[in-house]
Amino acid sequence: MTTLYGMADLAIGTGENVTTLRLFDGPLDLSWKHCAMTSDFVAEFVALRYRTSRNLYKEVRHNVGYLTNELIENAVKFRASGEIVVEAAVGSNAFRAKVSNFVDKETAQRFQHLLSEITTGDPGELLIKRIEENASGDGPSGSGLGLLTLMSDYGAHFAWVFGSGEQESQIPLETYASITVPDPSN
Repeated sequence: MTTLYGMADLAIGTGENVTTLRLFDGPLDLSWKHCAMTSDFVAEFVALRYRTSRNLYKEVRHNVGYLTNELIENAVKFRASGEIVVEAAVGSNAFRAKVSNFVDKETAQRFQHLLSEITTGDPGELLIKRIEENASGDGPSGSGLGLLTLMSDYGAHFAWVFGSGEQESQIPLETYASITVPDPSN
């Protein structure tokens, strides 16, 4: 059985012409530097379409990099052992990403509780509430500030699919995201 949070139409995949990167868990261990390097690579790959306009190039590179970095950081921070798969595709006016990893049962339950909150309310209002809670020390751990910022300030859309794990201890998680990018032909 799978459980879906967010926009169901995003969870159908990233489309055609997908670039896939695999971050392997191994002797070097996955760390924060892998998040930054991978998101910079994806952002540069997407932004090159806009190199004729310095402003568009910088905007797209920043937005795609921020989104991708947040997704990969969350996957690294909360994952159970195993690889992380990053898929990215860009269409005429949208960048789509999918990050797949495994989480343990406890992490899945905590994350599902958070997603129940952030996918039902207004992202801007929830962002302000979470910032205030964090400032007062009353905020929950794993507050979702990065996701709420992306939803509120960048217009990002998300979907999360929790699968049923082959092993009770590991649950597959697919995180889908989409953000608008300008049509490069303009």
